[in-house]
Amino acid sequence: MDDIVKQALAKWPNVPDCYGWLGLDARGRWYLRDDAAQAQGPFPQAKGSLLEHEKLLEFITRNYESDAQGQWFFQNGPQRVYVELEATPFIWRIQSDFAVVSHTGRRMVVQDCLMDAEGRVYLTSEMGVGLVHTLDVLIVSEAVDAGRWSPRDVQAEDVPTQYGFIRSPQARWEASGRPKSLSPLPLPPTL
Repeated sequence: MDDIVKQALAKWPNVPDCYGWLGLDARGRWYLRDDAAQAQGPFPQAKGSLLEHEKLLEFITRNYESDAQGQWFFQNGPQRVYVELEATPFIWRIQSDFAVVSHTGRRMVVQDCLMDAEGRVYLTSEMGVGLVHTLDVLIVSEAVDAGRWSPRDVQAEDVPTQYGFIRSPQARWEASGRPKSLSPLPLPPTL
């Protein structure tokens, strides 16, 4: 976590959380979901605006974590901005040497390989579970042919429960009967 974030948490420890404003799609891209995007429907049906600002993306990925309930969030200063997930908390990219890197840029060691009925491939690691990027499924097949990984069957709808994450913190928040969440706080001026 960035030092500026730690300082903000210490200075303002009770800032309300934010739900529905940030989404991560199945290709590892971040989306900002303002009120208009949220009014059009849930993520990923209504994705919002693709984030492309390099420094902002770096800030988000450095401060991306999960809470004890398996909800993933971006720690934006003192505020948690919970992330709507299209698929899984991580999207894996597979390198030609079979090295695996998350959408956040972290390398991981594969613990297990899973495949659902639609042919989507998931890998697990000490970081958690993630979906393999669609462009890298061919490399996965090469890894399987080489005997590196042996896919086990999994039901896509069971992945969140089996691996302890929540795809829609916003839906969970709304189901609790709490009022609509706040907008995200402004980003630090260093971006």
